[in-house]
Amino acid sequence: MQPDTDAMAPLTLGDLDLTTDEFILDEVDIHTQANLEDDLVKEALKTRMEGMLSGFQSDLSSISSEIQTLQQQSVSMSVRLKNRQAVHSHLSQLVDELVVPGAMIHPVTEQEFLEQLHELNNKINFAKELSFRETLACSDIQDIVDHLKIKAVTKIREFILQKIYSFRKLKSTTTIMYLQKSNFFSSYFRFFYQFLLANERTVAKEIRDVYVDTMSKIYYSYFKSYSGRLLKVQYEEVADKDDLMGVEDTAKKCFSSKPSLKSRNTIFTLGQRGAVLSPAELEGPILIPHTAQRGDCRYPYETLFRSQHYALLDNGCREFLFLSDFFMVAGNSAPSFWKMMVSNYDMPLSLSCLYPPLSLPPFLPSSLPPFPCIAVFLCIHIILRFRAITTKRAIPALDKYWEAVLELLWPRFELILEMNIQSIRNTDPQKLGVLNTRPYYITRRYAEFSSAIVSINQTFTSERTHTLLGQLQVEVENFVLKMAVEFPSRRDQLIFLIKNYNMMLNVLMERAADDSKEVEGFQQLLQARSQEFIEEILSSPSGGMIAFVKASEALIEKGQLDRLKNDEAQITQLIRGFSSTWKQSVEALSQDVMRSFTNFKNCTGIIQGALTQLIQYYHGFHKVLSQPTFRSLAVRSELINLHHLMVEVKKHKPNF
Repeated sequence: MQPDTDAMAPLTLGDLDLTTDEFILDEVDIHTQANLEDDLVKEALKTRMEGMLSGFQSDLSSISSEIQTLQQQSVSMSVRLKNRQAVHSHLSQLVDELVVPGAMIHPVTEQEFLEQLHELNNKINFAKELSFRETLACSDIQDIVDHLKIKAVTKIREFILQKIYSFRKLKSTTTIMYLQKSNFFSSYFRFFYQFLLANERTVAKEIRDVYVDTMSKIYYSYFKSYSGRLLKVQYEEVADKDDLMGVEDTAKKCFSSKPSLKSRNTIFTLGQRGAVLSPAELEGPILIPHTAQRGDCRYPYETLFRSQHYALLDNGCREFLFLSDFFMVAGNSAPSFWKMMVSNYDMPLSLSCLYPPLSLPPFLPSSLPPFPCIAVFLCIHIILRFRAITTKRAIPALDKYWEAVLELLWPRFELILEMNIQSIRNTDPQKLGVLNTRPYYITRRYAEFSSAIVSINQTFTSERTHTLLGQLQVEVENFVLKMAVEFPSRRDQLIFLIKNYNMMLNVLMERAADDSKEVEGFQQLLQARSQEFIEEILSSPSGGMIAFVKASEALIEKGQLDRLKNDEAQITQLIRGFSSTWKQSVEALSQDVMRSFTNFKNCTGIIQGALTQLIQYYHGFHKVLSQPTFRSLAVRSELINLHHLMVEVKKHKPNF
């Protein structure tokens, strides 16, 4: 045991005690300095310091060597640590990928199934990758992975087929079809088919084929039912083989209280039917037949056609997008896949249910009753617009269908138009009963029909349509000329021609462009016949003056006016006769024209043209009499002042 410090005796240092007052520090310094100068002390200190420094240097060398050793060990340990971490990472990933949980596959309806299906798909792909590397661990789990793959494929196959088969038990309506598909065949289940396509193509093809077969039958049933119900709301009476332009309008009375279109005037008139091509109605909701039946509504042919084909367009676009997404067919494969459905069911259906005669060979036999030509032309332009819509939406699947329908409708339209042309060509004016100068029903039908076709054709111009209309116009012009010949007087012939040309021109200008061929053609005809009629009505009161002016102008051009210098008596008679009767003649002319033409614009134009022509002839009369040959005639003073004549003539303009 250590001694107790409190019991120890005090230490006496004597002179070495620095704490005493007797010790003087200055003396210590003096003694220390003196000792250091001693040679013996110097030698001892030198020897001792050398030893201490040598030992210190040796210790430093030893420490540096140890530090280098520690650094090398540290680097080595760091490398080993990184290698072990890398090995641990790879082995951990490999183990995670290879380990298959016991309860891997849940029921398909559970949320966990899709997540585990993704995990299983990753393990299958990883196992395939390892098999190429000949990894031994892969063989340990291959059987388990294959078993799970078979189990997953079986569950997916049963689940999807069950859903597809359930569609067959439902009513084939658009709502049911797309509600069911939007609930099941969504992006959530898209991976099911992707998994089958990657791991079991046979099952994937089976599901696709079953889907195509099922949906094709659903579409067939839907369109067949819908088309049949649409026909029940069509106008009861439609055009037949007797409803042509050249056939006399002796329509049978219709005793039915339901709406009818049995009037040849409406057959050749567009009216409000062109609205079916407007964007609002073209892409509007489809008709609901049972609702229309309850309201006792009836629709023209083109409205039913639009509704049916818009249903086809809408379903086709939706189906195309679904097929491209769910079954992962894109590019050229998607249209061909959709064609599997269209070619087998939809196209024959839509051609046979709504317009049966068009789908049966031969397509267009002359014995079949023709449809209204305007209705068929509207159907053509409905298809042209629907084709433009699918092109804009980048849906090429229906292109062949649109072309097939157009190939059926164009010949039908051309056949009906040719039948109308032939009916006009075969019309015998002598068998049409009592003649009158009013516009004839054939020209009115032509005007309404031609204006309708021209206005419809403005958006999608067709040269074949212009060619057919040109042929029709030629036949109508020939018919009008044949009818005019039946009148005994040229005056009545001209009145008949002017009335018919004016009526056709007015109707055309309501719908067609001013620069259209039809408008320009009838403008020229109307102008020519109107000018001839003006000459005709001026020939009676002023025929002598007009003949004298024309003959004199011809002689002036030849320089032979002196041949008329002996006609003073005739000139005197012409001057005094015109001065005394021109007012009565102008009034009679106006009244005659107003009795002959009831159309205000046409009547006004002819009267103004006649008065203008009369003033021009009288002005020419003045110019002839101002020639040197006639300047000496005293009767020249009796000529009416031209300006005064113009003022007086203006008073005779017609006022209605």
